[in-house]
Amino acid sequence: MTGAAVTITETGLSEAVAAIDGIAHLPEHKVLDTIGRLVQEQTRRRITSEKTSPDGAAWKENYARTPILEQSGALADSIDYAVDGSSVMIGSGLVYAAIHQFGGVIKPRYGDALKFWFQVGANVDFVIAKQVTMPARPYLGVSEDNKAEILEAVTDWIGGLVQ
Repeated sequence: MTGAAVTITETGLSEAVAAIDGIAHLPEHKVLDTIGRLVQEQTRRRITSEKTSPDGAAWKENYARTPILEQSGALADSIDYAVDGSSVMIGSGLVYAAIHQFGGVIKPRYGDALKFWFQVGANVDFVIAKQVTMPARPYLGVSEDNKAEILEAVTDWIGGLVQ
């Protein structure tokens, strides 16, 4: 052959195709499990340290001026996730979880009044009320920062599969 010629030798193409094929056929539940664990941790962090709703609004203080949504730590500890088909659900199974997320009015189930006590510093107050209005303090949901963190984690995870 006269003139100029270029010889191209393919190396690694079959491995690259296999990696791409592996991503295409990756079980979706593995990605959802990764997202579920991350959102679980984000939600726990929102309860224990951030004290804001997913849209960034600060939670209304409680009457006792104590740490909001973490008197015992049970709510944060109860946050769990479940992968179901092509979705992941995040939440709490605690009886009182919904009233904190959505707010609402608590009325006595038995009797004419609610009776409870709470402590502010060294003082213990006993309260009798016909009803109590709980403000919503949304802790479930995904903020813009959470979305960015999820995207980064999934991108890193997929990138690890291709290498």
